[in-house]
Amino acid sequence: MKLDIVNFHVRDIQFGAKTEYVDGILTVNKEEALAVVREDSHITEAELHIVKPGDEVRLVPVKEAIEPRHRVGGGPVFPGVTGKLVQAGNGTTHALKDMSVLVVGKHWGGFQDGLIDMGGEGAKYTLFSELKNLVLVADTDETFEHKEQQKKNRALRWAGMRLAEYLGACTKDLAPVETEVYELPAITKRDSALNKLPSVVLVLQPQSQMEEMGYNDLNYGWDCNHMLPTFMHPNEVLDGAMISGSFMPCSSKWSTYDFQNFPMIKRLYQEHGKTLNFLGVIMSNLNVALDQKERSALFVAQMAKSIGADSAIVVEEGYGNPDADFTACIVALEKAGVKTVGLTNECTGRDGASQPLVSMDEIADAIVSCGNVSSLIKLPPMKVVLGELESLARDGLSGGWSNDEILGPSVKPDGSIIMENNAMFCGDRVAGWSTKTMKEF
Repeated sequence: MKLDIVNFHVRDIQFGAKTEYVDGILTVNKEEALAVVREDSHITEAELHIVKPGDEVRLVPVKEAIEPRHRVGGGPVFPGVTGKLVQAGNGTTHALKDMSVLVVGKHWGGFQDGLIDMGGEGAKYTLFSELKNLVLVADTDETFEHKEQQKKNRALRWAGMRLAEYLGACTKDLAPVETEVYELPAITKRDSALNKLPSVVLVLQPQSQMEEMGYNDLNYGWDCNHMLPTFMHPNEVLDGAMISGSFMPCSSKWSTYDFQNFPMIKRLYQEHGKTLNFLGVIMSNLNVALDQKERSALFVAQMAKSIGADSAIVVEEGYGNPDADFTACIVALEKAGVKTVGLTNECTGRDGASQPLVSMDEIADAIVSCGNVSSLIKLPPMKVVLGELESLARDGLSGGWSNDEILGPSVKPDGSIIMENNAMFCGDRVAGWSTKTMKEF
């Protein structure tokens, strides 16, 4: 497979008469873009905003982030989700870089939603404060979800994907200026020099714990809860095969933007042929019952061994119950003779006294921490709030609360907030973005 991602860097976003990309400026026809959003009759209210790094703007509840793209030659950007099934990871895809489409609820949030500050102290906690963002703030008639802590957010998430495809299409007739090339030879067709290097497989564990459909990450539109570990070409992940779900405490989740730009995949590509032989991706899952967890771990270890992996990197989307899948996978790989490193965040509780991973094993002795979901963050008021600030405390966001006997409510009368890192949108950057470092005491 050979994937060419043609990059069109966005220096600025503005509204105008025609949606087009010219000399680094993305101009968006707001009414056309909103018409794309309203193709779903469940959307009852919708507005678009532009936010940029340094703006004194707070966004909450943030539900999704997507990079605008266009598949050259036709076909959906997200196969099996926004259109028919086509092969991802092969051919040419255009990407609008240095920006994202953010989807924000106008009112109702949930356990899996988060917060982004574009400026001030809070900006350092999330990648998306560094991007130019077209923000869709919308509401739906899915009233059955209003009082539910878990929300599927289907209408809003799909509206974001349609909007990203609409924006990406403005590049379809533009000539390439900058192209990233991703190509791996078939495993059995690699030359002797490559085969002498240490071989590495990347094991991804996307969120898939919800047994009811509609909450989990999707693989070509297939709910990952119904998936057994599957060998995938890394290009498929970078090219729209994987879609973010609507379940997971927000600092731990992988947005669709994260899948499209998965840093760990890109880093392994950079080292391929130099220091290592990148075999590909085993897409596993996170399960509910113990036997399901054990079964997946056995599949992953067998698959890694069968393709000749000397080593593996296991990356977990989530914490808590998924830690059992995470450590089981590491242990199974190590027992199969595959040297393994894990990548996850941790949950120590606000007092720091809880076990950081629910499941521990002395064999899992090489784990990289991306941060503590329980860390308390205090942020001052922002001039502008897009969405509804009260949702942080009212709607069960994983890092917010309506009241605490010591800390009081998450949202203070003056608009300042206190919350757990849990609620920072994709804040722990477990996909490989993390700028956090460890301290020794």
